[in-house]
Amino acid sequence: MNTFGHLFRATTFGESHGPAIGVVIDGCPPGIPLNEADIQPLMERRRPGRGPTTSPRNELDQVEILSGVFEGQTTGMPIAILIRSTGAESRDYESLRSVVRPGHADRTYQQKYGIRDHRGGGRSSGRETAARVAAGAVAMKCLGLKGMTIRSRITEVHGVSDPALFDAEILKAKERGDSVGGCLEVIADGCPPGLGDPVFGKLDAAIAGAMMGIGAVKGVEIGEGFASAGMYGSEWNDPLFRSGPATNHAGGILGGISNGEPIYLRLAIKPTPSVSIPQETVDLDGTERVIEIKGRHDPCIVPRAQVVAECMLALVLIDALLMRDRFSGFV
Repeated sequence: MNTFGHLFRATTFGESHGPAIGVVIDGCPPGIPLNEADIQPLMERRRPGRGPTTSPRNELDQVEILSGVFEGQTTGMPIAILIRSTGAESRDYESLRSVVRPGHADRTYQQKYGIRDHRGGGRSSGRETAARVAAGAVAMKCLGLKGMTIRSRITEVHGVSDPALFDAEILKAKERGDSVGGCLEVIADGCPPGLGDPVFGKLDAAIAGAMMGIGAVKGVEIGEGFASAGMYGSEWNDPLFRSGPATNHAGGILGGISNGEPIYLRLAIKPTPSVSIPQETVDLDGTERVIEIKGRHDPCIVPRAQVVAECMLALVLIDALLMRDRFSGFV
């Protein structure tokens, strides 16, 4: 399952400490203006090494479009995008070759496949999300032609909701060798009505699946989400007027279909599992060990996860848009 989407399909490849990662996009409509400059700004938002609150791993994450674009426009053929890795330091992980890291996918990969890449987690690493961002940037370019935009903001870091204190909370965790999580909200504006298909192709179900497919995400709310459980029906229902709904408790989706209002969701992001505080674990033989994870890790993944969430939402929406308009053409 390395491919995401139905009509607009993104297949990512590569490992955290391999020579490159990348994505092949199949199903992108022809005639979309596209070049590396359309993708690079989003890569810059995700890449590590941009300051004290992110991983010091220094990757330039320069994208190379290898196919599917001719004279500045997409051709309708597969778009291959390559991102070469230049900052990997695999020696940092040699001591973990036979050790299971708490909070990581080491043990489940070993149990399922009988083999794992101990260098930063291989495919389970957050490094893989760079390929998703490249694909999402192409999706956003397509959505922009339809007047759709996606934005996000951090709403909480480790229980702190004042943005002025976010960096301080992250650096406090970093200083003690620990990490923290937080929450994001993601909003799609300009989404037309009619995206999503009942019963098992609901738009909110697709969005929730896409967001939970991001390794650090442990919870998703759409609209009022869990707060809905404490509301009266008369409170939750969005009153309708000629100009449209007065509120948007539904988060822009009713019956699994977009209603033309902004699509609004919130994500809960776990703390980065790599911490240098001593932790109890076992090795591959089951022998109990105590480890302190060294290397270069984010003390909080929330800031870099913003653009990943935006791009995954873009991939869901372009796919839904193409499925709605498959017989009428895109451009």
